[in-house]
Amino acid sequence: MAHHHAHAHGHSHGHSAESADYPKLNYGPGAKWIKHLTKDRLGTFNGGHFSDVNLSSVLYLHRIDNQENIKLEVWDAPGLSKPSFEEAMKQKFRPAKKGESFGPSCECTDHTNHWFKVSLTIPTYWEQYEHVQFEFDPGCEAMVFTTDGTPLQGITGGWGGDRRVEHIIPRSAIKAGKYEIVIESSCNGMFGVPWNGDTIAPPDMNRYFQLATADLVVLNVEAWDLLWDFQTLRELADSLPGNTSLQNKALTTANAIMNVFDKGDPSSIRAARKLAEEVFGEDWAKKGEKIYKEGPEKAQIWGIGHCHIDTAWLWPYRVTQQKVARSWSTQVDLMNRYPEHRFTCSQAQQYKWLEQLYPPLFERVKEKILEGKFHPVGGSWVENDANMPSGEALARQFIFGQRYFESRFGIRCKTAWLPDSFGLTGALPQLIRLADMDYFFTQKLSWNNINNFPHSTFNWVGIDGTQVLCHMTPVDTYTAQATVGDVNKGLTNHKNLESSDTSLLVFGNGDGGGGPLAKMLENLRRIRATGNHSRDIPPVNMGHSVDEFFDVIAKDSGAGSKLPNWSGELYLEFHRGTYTSHGSIKKGNRKSEILLRDVEVLATFASLYRFHKSDYVYPNERINDCWEKVLLNQFHDVLPGSAIGMVYDDAEKLYAEVRKEGEALIEEAFKTIFPPSISITDPAMKSKKTGTLVGYNTTFFPRRDIVQVPLGGAASRLRAQVVQTSKDGSVGLALMDCSTAGGLSYGTGMYADCKPVSVTRLGDDKFVMKNSGISMTISEGRITSLLDVGLDRELITDDETGGLVIFDDRPNYWDAWDVEIHHLEKFKKLRFENVHVVAEGPLRASLKAEVKYGQSTINVLISMDAVPASMKKNSLSLIRFDAEVDWHQRHEFLKFELPLSIRNDNATYETQFGHVQRPTHKNTTWDMAKFEVCGHKYADLSEYGYGVAILSESKYGFSCRGNVLRISLLRAATAPDADQDQGKHEFSWAVMPHKGHFLESDVPIAAALFNSPLHVRLLEDTAEAPLLKVKPGFSVEGAPNVFLETVKRGLDDDFSTHEAASPSVVLRLYEAFGGHAQAQLKIGGHIPVSKAVVTNLLEDEIEELNLLQTEDSSLALKLKFHGFEVKTVKLILGKPGSLPKRDSWVTIEKPRA
Repeated sequence: MAHHHAHAHGHSHGHSAESADYPKLNYGPGAKWIKHLTKDRLGTFNGGHFSDVNLSSVLYLHRIDNQENIKLEVWDAPGLSKPSFEEAMKQKFRPAKKGESFGPSCECTDHTNHWFKVSLTIPTYWEQYEHVQFEFDPGCEAMVFTTDGTPLQGITGGWGGDRRVEHIIPRSAIKAGKYEIVIESSCNGMFGVPWNGDTIAPPDMNRYFQLATADLVVLNVEAWDLLWDFQTLRELADSLPGNTSLQNKALTTANAIMNVFDKGDPSSIRAARKLAEEVFGEDWAKKGEKIYKEGPEKAQIWGIGHCHIDTAWLWPYRVTQQKVARSWSTQVDLMNRYPEHRFTCSQAQQYKWLEQLYPPLFERVKEKILEGKFHPVGGSWVENDANMPSGEALARQFIFGQRYFESRFGIRCKTAWLPDSFGLTGALPQLIRLADMDYFFTQKLSWNNINNFPHSTFNWVGIDGTQVLCHMTPVDTYTAQATVGDVNKGLTNHKNLESSDTSLLVFGNGDGGGGPLAKMLENLRRIRATGNHSRDIPPVNMGHSVDEFFDVIAKDSGAGSKLPNWSGELYLEFHRGTYTSHGSIKKGNRKSEILLRDVEVLATFASLYRFHKSDYVYPNERINDCWEKVLLNQFHDVLPGSAIGMVYDDAEKLYAEVRKEGEALIEEAFKTIFPPSISITDPAMKSKKTGTLVGYNTTFFPRRDIVQVPLGGAASRLRAQVVQTSKDGSVGLALMDCSTAGGLSYGTGMYADCKPVSVTRLGDDKFVMKNSGISMTISEGRITSLLDVGLDRELITDDETGGLVIFDDRPNYWDAWDVEIHHLEKFKKLRFENVHVVAEGPLRASLKAEVKYGQSTINVLISMDAVPASMKKNSLSLIRFDAEVDWHQRHEFLKFELPLSIRNDNATYETQFGHVQRPTHKNTTWDMAKFEVCGHKYADLSEYGYGVAILSESKYGFSCRGNVLRISLLRAATAPDADQDQGKHEFSWAVMPHKGHFLESDVPIAAALFNSPLHVRLLEDTAEAPLLKVKPGFSVEGAPNVFLETVKRGLDDDFSTHEAASPSVVLRLYEAFGGHAQAQLKIGGHIPVSKAVVTNLLEDEIEELNLLQTEDSSLALKLKFHGFEVKTVKLILGKPGSLPKRDSWVTIEKPRA
């Protein structure tokens, strides 16, 4: 027993010796903490109630604001003028001082831009300090220039998270003791000047800004470094989920720093920073940007600096021009201080503004681009809306963007970039690839208000089957603040980690500009340092481009084979009201697109034929100038109607300029291809005694049109050329025939296959408008019947009526942007009143009606013509509605609806270069979400054997719920434009019944014709008109589903002379119904084609085509299409007579044996 005891005692002695550092007795309370209180404590270390004793108290060593050291002079630019640096420097400046107020921000006789001359005298003893800066806080945006006019950086005043008021004084100036700069200050905040502080409120036009700071400052650099250390530690403690070791270590380290810090002991700052190394790693700070070379080889989070600048939104275009210079000069400065910093920026328009307005800064940016640090991205003119621009306009966005970047910097973008557009058409993948890009970045679908989009990295497959590699950042923003939370979200919020675990962190202040701040770059260095030692936070890398990010994704995913697919449009379940807001802008867009297409067609033929003006040169520069204005207005806050009123004043001016120039270009083209002639809309028509009516068809579809001809004055002699005359004899209706597709249209009498129309009044309030094909009844102000006469088929359901309807429209927040699903619950059906007959037929029958509602008046002319919607066999007549509206409602939504006796789970809507089907039911929340959708020129509900379409010439909002097909006409939001859509509007729509399902119908052709009126002219002498004898230049045969959309001259042609060598003509065609086709593109024998090639949008040659001779001496090309395919064909012209002999197309128009 004793032996055993002794043995135990001996063993005990041995153990005690091994644990000598562990005390035997414990008198203390223990180190247990209350974690949440420690976390709360961290908030007291900087600023706040204890700022006189915490870290804030030691951030600055010296601060002076006296007039001996700081001399300020100011010149207040008059009104809204935005003078250049050179202009400003010529003005007389007056003394200014800190505390003075400047403004207001309004359109009056006062001032919105202010120029300061700043002369600084730096105390000699400050030479000892590492970091001296001038702090200038005007409470608004400003820009610092050198005294010779080079922008150095932007200033963001105020106390928001985007605050940037410091300008670092160069070392040489500190030594010299003198420093001079110029500052331009603008009376707007980063997000405009909302009157009540709510971001989307209309602007306060009478706001003043105070110069709060104009100080010379010496920073305590070590204290600032500690501040950034502490901030990262606090973010680690706050943002990491659960109870990880890193989270706890960051919290205990931050707490220890607070315990070590002593305001009166400068060495305590150094000691506190040493404590931070427990998390960031020993001597991490000395490694600077090389910290990214350590740690894990593969980073899961790729940081890229970005500055999203809305080209207009809560500020007009002219303010954006300043924002670009402020933001980008700041980034150039940061690149010089942080070698790892890479910055990506889209929108060629903004680069062009910089080039025009700030040439020295443009050269600095160009230098950084060539160094590979500043990255153009997107390949488009602006970050456009991706719902409403036409297919050709989207193509031009990429063409103009890519060609600008290539011409200035020698590069094309590889990545398309639309992070903030309100939904993305399924036509985009094909256009992106045709614009020589493979990748696409977006994120707006994270805003969906019903369903969560299921992928982060995926193959986006467009309506034609073309795919792009798409990344929607899991960080769910393009303005990340580069916090620990942002970095962590890049991994934890990734939707398909099973196939890709890499995310893009797009960081920097945005929307109103600004971009990354130094504190963000400092934070990312510390996050990387942490990740080099801990697996609790994903590693972040810097110093790469967006293109490199996608290259790695493509490689790691086996060229996308391991990724999920998403087919069709990326529909945003939000901001559905933008298809309708600001109707005049929607109209300006559609009309401008059609006008420019017509200009290009006519100018191309004028440059080829030159019948009456042998030195005519294709006006390429003027056409491009018009396109740039239209593309600019397609910016994703302008065309959608979600900007302030001031923006629409500018946009309307641009559309007016395009209309004026476009009409002038058309007149010049007509003077070249026609002998003396005038448009029938020309007031000079009244004085013309003789002449022949001739129409020019700029589409490539056969057509018949009924055209109004003024018969006043001497023009009454044209009465013989009209078929029907108005009751007062002032206007005639001529029937113009263009059965040959493309080219000329002539006035004729009624054809045997015309269907004369009539309108009959039955009783007090019942009217029947009909021909042998279709009949419509209006009874008691509503459409009660729509009848296919031949089939005796009623198209309106029993006990239902069609017509105008108005809905309550009160979104939950985003006023101009949103229409909510609950708006459909509260509505009122409006009745046509004072209906009366204004034209009885036989060519056109018309009714006039009015609707008075609230403070608004709606006058509608309802017409039916004797000609069908198109020349397709069995095509029926349209019923056309021409509305003149004086609109004064607020938060109400006007639509037109038809309850149809047609059943289908899907309705069909035109999209760019094709169509898209969307559900009419509510089976799932994904189906429910599409209660309001975007369409272009038509929306259609069909079943086997029959369908009805609504055609639009300037509206984009549609819906089909169950059997009720609607077109959206007018909204009335009050923010951010207090007067959105108030006043007068003119617009049209049409109802189009058709035999057969949509896929068998002529709806797309009829919609194109509805949007493309004939150019009707009065020719005084047809004998001297060679054009009348020329066959159509181009036509498509053998494939009714292939449309020729665009005819223009080649991008790289020489437009300096009419005798340029090897001119080219470019044709853009597409398949419109979603199926295969083998088309014959016929080229008139008078067009001397020497070579034909298929190209991409940028007109890079893809393949040469075989030119064949047809039996009628035309040339022909065989073109194969798959569904919704877009094809660009470039024809290189030679001299007539010198062209090679062609193989004949022996099978043409001959049946197979």
